Amino acid sequence: MPTEIVTDLSHGGRWTSLKAGGREWLWHRDAPERTRVSPGDAFVDAGGLEECVPTVRGTPDHGDTWSRPWSRDGDAERVRCEHFALARTMRTTDDGVEVDYTLAADPGFRFVWAAHALLDLSEYATLHARRGARTRLFPEAAPLLPHPWPGDAPWVEGRWPTPRGLSLDRFGPDDGTAVGAVVDTARCCVHDGPDRLALALETDGQPTSIALWRNRGGFPAPAPYRSTGVEPMLGRVFDLADADHGDAACVPATGEVRWRLTVIADCHCP
Repeated sequence: MPTEIVTDLSHGGRWTSLKAGGREWLWHRDAPERTRVSPGDAFVDAGGLEECVPTVRGTPDHGDTWSRPWSRDGDAERVRCEHFALARTMRTTDDGVEVDYTLAADPGFRFVWAAHALLDLSEYATLHARRGARTRLFPEAAPLLPHPWPGDAPWVEGRWPTPRGLSLDRFGPDDGTAVGAVVDTARCCVHDGPDRLALALETDGQPTSIALWRNRGGFPAPAPYRSTGVEPMLGRVFDLADADHGDAACVPATGEVRWRLTVIADCHCP
């Protein structure tokens, strides 16, 4: 079956539908205020897939593009922000879809980009990535770890799929926890019963990773809900302000960074 993507250019370029392998993959929640946001507003989580750039956490909340209207120019969908412009072109292939991105900015501009995909998954779903890949855990994971969090460290590191003894490859039933992680790999696969979804990034000279947001009813207070994010990323941190050397993408002398996101209803587990 063909892969189908629907986007909402008027409201941040959000992907509102991703149908692949005969099913809808994107999770949604009722959030009517999402249609009334302005740049600088706190993030409104309506589900789908948001384009988060130049950061995910931090300022601006979930980046600067999700709250702005996009435009269409031929085959490209575009948004312009104060310090950068982002364009994407989607192309259906025999296997799935390829999305080509170009970010234009002054040389030296540093950023994090994430395809903030919230997936509609059962509690039996699993995430498959390169075994042994370096994995960063962020402070909300502290209560789940066997040892105290080291002071004000922005993250701790372990190895996939059980960094610091915390199993992350199964989404599992709701238990009131929420965990964010960043896995040092450019591809992953989601298995949910017989269904498969593979995501992969290609770029030249920029750091790539897969971010995981496993919210099993632990966020946000006071009205938590379940949401599961599998997010291909340029960069290796959620918050650009925490990025050390090599943790963020950087615009070269050409003034452009290009990358490709591939989504297929198949499995390419390492």
